[in-house]
Amino acid sequence: MPIVNRIAEFAEDMKAWRRHLHQNPELGFDCHETAAFVVERLRDFGINEIHSGIAQSGLVALIHGRAPGPVIGLRADMDALPIEEATGAAYASQIPGKMHACGHDGHTAMLLGAARYLAETRNFAGTVALIFQPAEENGGGGEVMVQEGIIERFAIETVYALHCEPGAPAGQLSTTPGPIMAAVDTFEVHITGQGGHGAMPHLAVDAIPAAVSITQAFQTIVSRNHNAVEDLVVSVTQIHAGTIDNVINDSAFVGGTVRSFAAPVQDMVERRMREICAGHAAAFAVDVTCTYTRGYPATINAPEQSAFASQVAEEICGTALLETDRTREMGAEDFSYLLEKRPGCYLFLGQGAGAAWHNPAFDFNDEVSPVGASFFARLVERAQPLEQ
Repeated sequence: MPIVNRIAEFAEDMKAWRRHLHQNPELGFDCHETAAFVVERLRDFGINEIHSGIAQSGLVALIHGRAPGPVIGLRADMDALPIEEATGAAYASQIPGKMHACGHDGHTAMLLGAARYLAETRNFAGTVALIFQPAEENGGGGEVMVQEGIIERFAIETVYALHCEPGAPAGQLSTTPGPIMAAVDTFEVHITGQGGHGAMPHLAVDAIPAAVSITQAFQTIVSRNHNAVEDLVVSVTQIHAGTIDNVINDSAFVGGTVRSFAAPVQDMVERRMREICAGHAAAFAVDVTCTYTRGYPATINAPEQSAFASQVAEEICGTALLETDRTREMGAEDFSYLLEKRPGCYLFLGQGAGAAWHNPAFDFNDEVSPVGASFFARLVERAQPLEQ
């Protein structure tokens, strides 16, 4: 692969950075030690304009080129997951119950690699805004950073991000114009009846039949209320009720997730869920409350920036490993909040065979770090070239 020679020279440094981060995972907005490590590396590279404490532990660092010009934003997420690691690696997590099971340690290391190269060469006009973000997995750190004004404060005009992809060929870069990842919503249904003896159901109001029926009815939203040519997932992932075999329980809980790509679809699902719950309350003589919460919006790539990113990707990984029309994912990503504010592109970087995301056996493939760092570096140089 035609990765940048200078970046290839410090591939071992990127591996060391990544493995240090892997050993020291942090969750949510509490990425303070990770951020401190990032700041230390950035200062080693001669990058001194660093703005920290954004979204609690996030930061934005600026690298200025050799001529005036626009600001391009490059983002990496830093947070880990509350999972007990099972890789058996020598550099496995040293924090019980926490691990980097989604590659954010690799994302951070790749952006640091690009930062080192760009700080050394500065072969571009304008400014690079390095965005190191906490709480992608849970909490919407991207949204908080946007709410705290990073786009306007640093005059960012375009934004780009990479995410590793286990199972895809190592070094493959793939994206698509338009929607690439789904919006994610959640729902909670609380059902209240009247408890009683298991032998005397006529003296009780059983919440469990209502919970079971609501669960089944929710499945008809996709099959009977939704246009089949559009993507939609409704998943009931939790049902909780009962404590012992001879007691009719007085309450039940149903919860889950909804994945879609369009606001009208979200509106329809929420409306149907509330209608189903109201109908079941009457049919089963129980009280039902339904809470529907909008989460991360769909991640939507801008066509112009997607085409440009694909051109740069082809330069790095070659035609054989380039995918420009990948199937969109039903997973969600809070980089979507940045793309709502500015045009940009989100891409995936294949890392070869290995355990899937969010698996205790997952591990980032350090061999692809130079590919990701080279992509970021070339992206800046091609987007904001110095005049010849």
